[in-house]
Amino acid sequence: MPVLKRPEAEARAQLLHVDHYEIALDLTHGDEEFASRTTVHFTARTAGDTFVEIRPAALHTATLDGHPLDPAALDDNRLPLTGLTPGPHELRLDATMRYSRTGEGMHRFTDPADGESYVYTQLFMDDVQRVFGAFDQPDLKATFALTVTAPPTWTVLANGRTEQLPDGTWQAATTPRISTYLVAVAGGPWHSVRTEHAGLPFGIHCRASLAAHLDADAEEILDLTRRCYDRYHQIFQEPYPFDSYDQAFVPEFNAGAMENPGLVTFRDEFVFRSAVTDTERQTRGMVIAHEMAHMWFGDLVTLQWWDDIWLNESFAEYMGYQVLSEATRFTDTWTDFAVARKGWGYDADQRPSTHPVAPAPQDVPDTASALLNFDGISYAKGASALRQLVAWMGEKDFLAGINDHFARHRFGNATLADFIDSLARSTDRDVHAWAERWLRTTGVDTLTPAVAEEPGTWHLDIAHTGNRPHRIAVGAYDPDPGHPDRLALRDRFDVDIPADGHPARHTFPQAAPALVVLNDGDLTYAKVRFDAASWETAARALSGLPDPLTRAVVWNAARDLVRDGELPPTAYLDAARAHLPHETDLAIVQGVLAFARTQIADRYLPSPTPTTPPAQGAPRTARHTALTTLAALSRDLLRRTEGPGHGPEAGLRLTAVRAFVDSATGPESIQEWLHDGSVPGGPDLDHELRWRILGRLATLGATTEDAIAAELARDQSATGQEGAARCRAALPDPAAKQAAWDALFTTDEESALSNYLFTATAAGFWAPEQQDLLRPYVARYFAEVPALAARRGPALAKAAGRHAFPAVLVEDATLHHGERCLAEGDPTPALRRTLDDQLDDLRRALMVRAADAQR
Repeated sequence: MPVLKRPEAEARAQLLHVDHYEIALDLTHGDEEFASRTTVHFTARTAGDTFVEIRPAALHTATLDGHPLDPAALDDNRLPLTGLTPGPHELRLDATMRYSRTGEGMHRFTDPADGESYVYTQLFMDDVQRVFGAFDQPDLKATFALTVTAPPTWTVLANGRTEQLPDGTWQAATTPRISTYLVAVAGGPWHSVRTEHAGLPFGIHCRASLAAHLDADAEEILDLTRRCYDRYHQIFQEPYPFDSYDQAFVPEFNAGAMENPGLVTFRDEFVFRSAVTDTERQTRGMVIAHEMAHMWFGDLVTLQWWDDIWLNESFAEYMGYQVLSEATRFTDTWTDFAVARKGWGYDADQRPSTHPVAPAPQDVPDTASALLNFDGISYAKGASALRQLVAWMGEKDFLAGINDHFARHRFGNATLADFIDSLARSTDRDVHAWAERWLRTTGVDTLTPAVAEEPGTWHLDIAHTGNRPHRIAVGAYDPDPGHPDRLALRDRFDVDIPADGHPARHTFPQAAPALVVLNDGDLTYAKVRFDAASWETAARALSGLPDPLTRAVVWNAARDLVRDGELPPTAYLDAARAHLPHETDLAIVQGVLAFARTQIADRYLPSPTPTTPPAQGAPRTARHTALTTLAALSRDLLRRTEGPGHGPEAGLRLTAVRAFVDSATGPESIQEWLHDGSVPGGPDLDHELRWRILGRLATLGATTEDAIAAELARDQSATGQEGAARCRAALPDPAAKQAAWDALFTTDEESALSNYLFTATAAGFWAPEQQDLLRPYVARYFAEVPALAARRGPALAKAAGRHAFPAVLVEDATLHHGERCLAEGDPTPALRRTLDDQLDDLRRALMVRAADAQR
């Protein structure tokens, strides 16, 4: 498919002013296709030629100003519009479109729990043309009027308020001027909870089979929504710009959520059908706050071209965490950001595919290249940069600049230059110079302390590797006299680190502290190191630091040290074993366990665990030892949380149960849990825990197809289908592996897996315990994945590159096959970028193993 190039978009924006779309969709034509009729009212500023985008199953008719156009002139996704004269024009398109099974365009899903079907749109970037014809670029905003014909039992949701007309069709209120990619519609027998706030209708919606679960959390979701809405109205001068606020939790959604104005769509895993931790509830709250921020930054004021996507995502990421911490009970959101998000940015920024937060225009020449930048840099690094900007210029001036930006560009488009100009008008700081250093550069700076001591005096020097200015806090800690296992803050002071060179030496009239923490409070984006004495203290007393955000900074530093080959992976495990049993912040526990399990045990330590226990006296592999350590740690956490658990302790116990299951090296304990239906001392096993246990048993070769089928009979939901697919793919049986492979890479479009079933199957397929069985599939993967990506599109390409990649085979041969695929396999842009990143992570894992072997 031809992608839109920036020069084409610029030329079309100069030629056209788009006024209004009238869109009629008929969703009653079966499971495969739907009817789409579009009327576009636009004005040509001068005479010229252009094109409109549409990707139909069949284009039946097309007329321009009442004159027929030849449908055969459609060239892939472009219909030429030639000989335009200055003045108003009307374009009509009548087409049949295909439903999607990959979460792109108009996705259709049939719920196995009750047989009900649902559809929803995801039109981001350039997928609007899968639903209706459009001048598909963000700076050709227009108003949209939508009518939908749907089955009689359905409710239709859209960007504006909807009503069902006497003839049964649904009509949505005409939108304000928005970009094409923000148009949204969702249809099905939704279960809805509706209320009103600040004079506007608010609603939350899910599929009928999840009704009880949504109802259980409805007040929490709506309360968070109201609180965030009110907080945004305190800090933004521009009122909420749309006529309603609906939030639809939709099936098989590729992203976390999408900021469609007036109709935000979320992945419906956020309707919790099993027990979750309070940190997971906080994550849901953050996503609610993030998407609401987009109503202003992204929807009211929209980027002009996709090089400024960071303006949307970084701003919403920053505001999501900040507003949630200010307006709700979730006051420690920045600790979760440090643990769960910031590493995503650090990792992306150290790969060859790194790019500036705000890439140069020439680096985003088309929509395909723009799509690649939805990564940890545009989200986590960009949000970190904005947090540093606020620390540097002050929140008052920052918000004044934001409000200036909204006022100047409301319902229009804006660029990075516009944004920086608005900030500059609100401060005497040199924001333009700051932006050049922070937004136009790549890589992660590193800050390293050097502590020197003389009688009665200590000195601090900070070495700065990088080219950005930083304003940081430095924390100095000593043992707490009354509690030798704890640390007390002696002093915290600010340091301004210049962009080039190092800050001046700091001298203090005291003995050196036991621990010096750079970037205490995590206000900047940089890797930090420790002097030798400080690391010794941290390794001994990390859990005794009084502030969870300080502990998160130290844990992140330890993570970076492991990834850079400077700290043995086993030292990180030792620290986890020593300190997590005493950790009070659940986000830290979850983040440390996740890194220890998925990176250290599965990738950084050599040798797979055999599927049967080693013979008596045989040496244990490093991975087996790591899993045994994590299982013992999980048991410590379970002992800590024995008895009736509520709040954080219940979440900690659930985290420990999950970690114990995932780290089990044999089937005995978890098989008993599955048989009994509960963990001794609680909790009872819900669907999520049962599938988790069964998946681990499948990987260990300790369950059967009959057991998987029986579990699916207990849980006939979409999540149950995904669990069964994951378990079947995990069985260490050649026939099971071949069946899973065939399902992943089939060329039969009728039987091709949906996006979620594909991911579940891929996740089960690759298991570190089964390397001998899996090794022959490495070459097959790299030989077959380019064709799969080309056939099934960008969303499946990214899923195939991320989830189906043979990451557990940390071997030179895997790297060789992957590099050959990049050189000779002609992967699509989405697949190429994902493979690039995966292969770089593989190189890093090999480096960590080599560094560890040399110690």
